[in-house]
Amino acid sequence: MRLQGKVSIITGGASGIGHATALKFAQEGAIVAVCDLNQEAIDADAVVNEIKAAGGEAVGYVVNVTNKAQIADMVGDLKTRFGRIDVLVNNAGIVQDAQLLKMTDDQFDKVIDINLRGVYNCARAVVDTMVAQGSGVILNASSVVGVYGNFGQTNYAATKFGVIGFVKTWAKELGKKGIRANAVCPGFVATPILKSMPEKVIQAMEEKVPMKRMADPKEIASVYAFLASDDASYINGAAIEVTGGLTL
Repeated sequence: MRLQGKVSIITGGASGIGHATALKFAQEGAIVAVCDLNQEAIDADAVVNEIKAAGGEAVGYVVNVTNKAQIADMVGDLKTRFGRIDVLVNNAGIVQDAQLLKMTDDQFDKVIDINLRGVYNCARAVVDTMVAQGSGVILNASSVVGVYGNFGQTNYAATKFGVIGFVKTWAKELGKKGIRANAVCPGFVATPILKSMPEKVIQAMEEKVPMKRMADPKEIASVYAFLASDDASYINGAAIEVTGGLTL
């Protein structure tokens, strides 16, 4: 198991790609901290129980990534329990889409606060520990939108461009301290959020992909698991597209 004993934090870990990543990390032997906004309503505890039922080790936390106190409490508890932090997956994020002409300041600010500042908050909370132990991996959830932009997503695209900038900067700053930082840029992924979309829209999305299908969240989770492992020990500062060839 590639992540045996690695203490791993996954924000937004109760659903979608975060859920799949939590399960994959546990299967690879990691000790998984499943973090989400609301442990009961978002079912973080259900994910923890799912991992434990399969023989893995996990703990759930209520963490709003804009709340530094909640992040500090989570990190402090993990260090007390396990003595270290090995991996941070900054997966939590939201969308508030609108064209620039119609976007409100509130829509812009909410996405920036969670998708960009939230990533900074979590990384800042763990980096001292990683430096002290001389090792660590920080993985940021970007998007194909963070490389090419997208109609109606000024705020979202800005954050996903931004988190790529984070990892390229952190790779330069922290590489010599034994810490790697990388970003994953998915394309279309079959997550529960798509259930609200009309079937015609989903089919049109799939037609744009050379593989003629969306990614399963498990396929994105596998990339995170690889990047977190020693198999990716010389990958640093990368933004890896996982799109099925969407941008070709």
